Amino acid sequence: MTIVHLDNRAVLRVAGADAVPFLQGLLTQDMALLAPDRPLHAGLLSPQGKALFDMLLFQGCDGVLIDVAADRAEALARRLTLYRMRKAVAITPSPLVVFAGWNGGERGQTPDPRFAGLGGRWLGEAGGPADAIAYDRHRLAIGVPDSADIGTDELLWLETGADLLNGVSFTKGCYVGQENTARMHHRDKVRRRLVPIAFAGEPGDGILRDGAARQVGTLRSHRDGRGFAHLRLEAAEGPLFLGTAAVTVARPAWLAPAFAA
Repeated sequence: MTIVHLDNRAVLRVAGADAVPFLQGLLTQDMALLAPDRPLHAGLLSPQGKALFDMLLFQGCDGVLIDVAADRAEALARRLTLYRMRKAVAITPSPLVVFAGWNGGERGQTPDPRFAGLGGRWLGEAGGPADAIAYDRHRLAIGVPDSADIGTDELLWLETGADLLNGVSFTKGCYVGQENTARMHHRDKVRRRLVPIAFAGEPGDGILRDGAARQVGTLRSHRDGRGFAHLRLEAAEGPLFLGTAAVTVARPAWLAPAFAA
């Protein structure tokens, strides 16, 4: 059983009479689906459809609680404030902290909305061991990207796997970046995605190259020979290299539809 406090995450509170419709007009997920036992995975995008912030949403007793990377929390609060205008919305830091549990530690807790294999995800009072590194190893082994892989204004939202990890609604209507996201979904195959990889040795300059030394992707977060690459899917069969290190692409269950498309 493993339960850890994720000290690399922070919580924002969005409250007020207009909080839910305010977020509904901004985020990629349908706020009507949020419930005490059903957190949501969502993104706040640029008008071009690139991921600015990825987050998990929880229903609080007096507002919506946002689980976001700690080093991005202040920037997210500023961005939301820019959109607030005259709406009855208050955006404040919350003293709650983020917990994750797996290998039995998830029992009785809400499952991570991205992929059940990650285990449980919940908010609570500060306490317990803080071990974001243990969680990082866990999610890299499961093969699910996180904020470190997504970055800021670098990848299109669907390239992050959001369509396969319950991070976008294609029926909710308008939100920032919706037009390009919907067009990619309905008309185009997503040709580049974040994919889990394994490699032995040093990753060199972080550029993935194929057998002909052509650049086909870039390394994102990694630890202990596991990581994520932003990769052209047509190159996934290999051979692939990071410097002199051979690379293999994993295909966890959540990612399988990307290769079947």
